[in-house]
Amino acid sequence: MRRRLAGLLLTLVLIGPIAGCSKKVDDARPVATPSIKLSRMDAAVGSPIDVTYKFEVAPDAPAFTEDYTVFVHVLDKDRTSLWGDDHQPPTPTTQWKAGSTVEYTRTMFVPKLPYVGAAQIEVGLYSVKSQQRVPLGGDNTGDRSIRVATFNMQLPANALFIVFRDGWHDAEVSGEAGVEWQWSRKQGTLSFRNPKQDITFFLDIDQPVQAFTEPQKVEIRTGGAVVDTFTLAAGQRELRRIPLTTAQLGSGETTDVVVSVDKTFVPAGVPQMKSLDPRELGVRVFHAFVEPKQ
Repeated sequence: MRRRLAGLLLTLVLIGPIAGCSKKVDDARPVATPSIKLSRMDAAVGSPIDVTYKFEVAPDAPAFTEDYTVFVHVLDKDRTSLWGDDHQPPTPTTQWKAGSTVEYTRTMFVPKLPYVGAAQIEVGLYSVKSQQRVPLGGDNTGDRSIRVATFNMQLPANALFIVFRDGWHDAEVSGEAGVEWQWSRKQGTLSFRNPKQDITFFLDIDQPVQAFTEPQKVEIRTGGAVVDTFTLAAGQRELRRIPLTTAQLGSGETTDVVVSVDKTFVPAGVPQMKSLDPRELGVRVFHAFVEPKQ
């Protein structure tokens, strides 16, 4: 009996330190403290959220030796990943100074995901070269990931769904959660129920292919009138916020917004693409959203 108890105690002694070491303590000094502000705390599926990031660099922070990437993870209430928005800050981290504050705003769209309820945002900095994360101050949830905000994901409160009508190819998706787009032809029509009040029309658009010697010219029309024009170069992505008045939306039950380009391309005809795709392509649209003005 004594031998059995002695064996049990020995086992507990051996197991104890292993279990205690399973939770690592990060005692590295934080080089900066992140925080964010959201333009809305209740966000419908498909809607844009303006996110203002702020990094307060520690007074004693050493110089950053490389340009780190900001990782942004949006998680559900069980901390399961919903989507992300990793990006390079407008001011590269090698230009951040000790004691300074770096602040900028980006817009992300709530993907079409089968989830409603509380969501939280965690951010951090990491090296693309080494995949190592930088020690930051704040509510550390583990592995140098800082919880900076929570918001509520909900179903749309209105029926202003946008329909990709004429002039669009089928939707395509990437391996990243919630990322999808549709290519236009030379002209594509987007339709939605007329709210009969002033709105902001959001259009998230890009041109990822080096197919032209000059940037494309993009024109946005509604009711036969041009409401926005801009150029789009290869590799350029634009988020257009187009204010539209009640008069511009017309008197009908639906409103059409037409996206047209001055030139298109066929992937099979662009040698460097090495593609057999015979489609005529204009521009890619990731998001289109209608927001009534309050």
